[in-house]
Amino acid sequence: MDLIDPFQRAITYLRLSVTDRCDFRCVYCMSEQMTFLPKKELLSLEELDRLTSTFISMGVKKLRITGGEPLVRRDIMTFFNAMGRHLESGALEELCVTTNGSQLARFAQPLYDAGVRRINVSIDTLDEAKFAEITRWGRLAQVLKGLDAAQAAGLKIKLNAVALKGFNEDELFSLLAFCHERGMEITFIEVMPMGDLGNENRLDQYWPLSDLRARLEERFTLTDLSRRTGGPARYVRVNETGQSVGFITPLTHNFCESCNRVRVTCTGEIYTCLGQEGKSDLRAPLRASTDDELLQGAIRAAIGLKPKGHDFDYSRGVSDGQMTRHMSHTGG
Repeated sequence: MDLIDPFQRAITYLRLSVTDRCDFRCVYCMSEQMTFLPKKELLSLEELDRLTSTFISMGVKKLRITGGEPLVRRDIMTFFNAMGRHLESGALEELCVTTNGSQLARFAQPLYDAGVRRINVSIDTLDEAKFAEITRWGRLAQVLKGLDAAQAAGLKIKLNAVALKGFNEDELFSLLAFCHERGMEITFIEVMPMGDLGNENRLDQYWPLSDLRARLEERFTLTDLSRRTGGPARYVRVNETGQSVGFITPLTHNFCESCNRVRVTCTGEIYTCLGQEGKSDLRAPLRASTDDELLQGAIRAAIGLKPKGHDFDYSRGVSDGQMTRHMSHTGG
C-alpha cells in the first residue's frame, strides 16, 4: 500500500510531533510567552499509536518523533514502547527522536530499550551564557549530561546547529571539534522564516551555509558524499578528521525534488510540506470510526495534495515565504 504523491515521490518517512510544549524557548523557534494548545485538542497516546500504525501499514518505513520537546509529553515512553512491535515485525525500519537533550539523562536508556538507535540533539552553542540566551530557559550542563547518558546507552548522536549570523559564527570549528572528540555527527541548518517571534528578524540572523562551507574549506578539505538518510541534509566528509558534516539548506538549495516525508502535528494535522501553509485534518476521520478505512482515505487525499516544493526565499532582501506557524507547532 505505497503512498505516492502527485510527483511520483514515494512517502516513506513520517515526522510526528507528539506535543507543542517545550522546556526551552529558543528564540528562532518560540516566543517567550507561548500560548500552547488545550490538552483536549491533542491526540491521546492511543490515538498517536493508531495514526502512526496506519501510516506504517501504508508504507512508512522511518518514523521520527519530534515536538516541541517530545520527552516532556507525559508517559511518552508508553508510545515508544508500543512502536517497538513495528520494529520487531520489520514493518518499521527506523525509529528516531529529535530532542533538545534536556531530558536525556532520564530517558536515554529507556529509548534505547524501546528500539531507538539514533537521536538528533539541537545545540547551537557550547558557550553557557550564549546557550542560556538563545534557549531563554535552557541550561547547557543539563544537556551535556544528557549527551553523556545517550552515548553510555549506545545511542548514536547527531547534533543539529542552526547557523545564526553574529551568534555562533565564531564557534564553527569548536562545534566541529566537540563532535569529533565524542564521535558524534553534526548538521548545520539555515534559519527558516517561521512564526511571529516579535523582535527576531530572520534576515538579520540569516547565515547562508555556502558561506559556512567556504569557511570550513579554508581549514579543511571537504569531499561531497552521496549519502542519504531520508531527510533533507546533504553531507560532506572532512578528510582531515574523517567525520561527516551535514548541511540543510532550504534557502540556498531547494531540496524538494527528493522529498519523501510528511509531518503530522500533535493535533492530527498533516503538513505535506514544511514550507507551505497547506494542511489536512486527520483527527476527525481518526475519531469518527474505529475502522481505519476513513483514516486511510484521508491520508491518501492529503498525500494527493503534496506540493512540488516550498517558497522559502531570502534573495530579495525580505523573508519571502514566511510561515505564520511556529516551528514547535509543526515539529522540527
